Amino acid sequence: MFVWAVIRTAACEGHRLIKPTAPSVRPLKRSLPLLTAFLTRSLSVSTRMPEIKTDKLDQKQVQLLSEMCILINEDDKSTGADTKKNCHLNSNIDKGLLHRAFSVFLFNSEEKLLLQQRSDAKITFPGCFTNTCCSHPLYKPEELEEQGAIGVRRAAQRRLEAELGIPMNQVPPEEMTYLTRIHYKAQSDGVWGEHEIDYILFMQKDVELQPDPNEVKSHRYVSKEELKELLEKAKRSEVLITPWFSLIADTFLFKWWDNLQNLKQFMDHDRIHRM
Repeated sequence: MFVWAVIRTAACEGHRLIKPTAPSVRPLKRSLPLLTAFLTRSLSVSTRMPEIKTDKLDQKQVQLLSEMCILINEDDKSTGADTKKNCHLNSNIDKGLLHRAFSVFLFNSEEKLLLQQRSDAKITFPGCFTNTCCSHPLYKPEELEEQGAIGVRRAAQRRLEAELGIPMNQVPPEEMTYLTRIHYKAQSDGVWGEHEIDYILFMQKDVELQPDPNEVKSHRYVSKEELKELLEKAKRSEVLITPWFSLIADTFLFKWWDNLQNLKQFMDHDRIHRM
């Protein structure tokens, strides 16, 4: 049974172009010009995107909404592309629109996990604490490549630099461990949400940090005990955390964390965990 995790928070208050199916028409009873006009009108209505006002949103984040995400089916097979905006509208998510994503967990040499607090400018889950980096591979050749999840790992390298200012040569894709995938859905507010198959990537490395304040409000390294305290605060609504991070922390994270030097035993590239 598939149980969706739909998480709404007080402060963390795209649509695939579908080829329209024309109604059956009897050619003998309709003229060609009339049929053409009918189909043109139907196409216009069927492909109209939801009109969402973005004038009150952070304009740098709005620009990112035009990026092309990778659309997938529930088996994580690529089916096409659509904008980040359309992929994150609840109106499209409710119709089943699903895209590929990743979550990076970066640990330092002391085995502390780097957390970030999402900027208040973020469109989904602003101000929420989460794992090191969460984003999407884009619909371009180098990030579409699926062998060993190399495309996803390249995207993670790109976003670690964009969000946290980590030099790309410090986080090479070949040093990231791809563990498994989770499939989850969550609403941020009445307009925006997430519906993703999320690749879990682990890495242990001491890195240089220079976060972009438009992406990251704050950041810190935490021990297991410190993270458990943060999770307890979230349960008491004292802080906010992202739904995917909550799901991963409640199910897998601490077991993986206990075995940072022996992660191969947890690598599962065949199963998609339905959360």
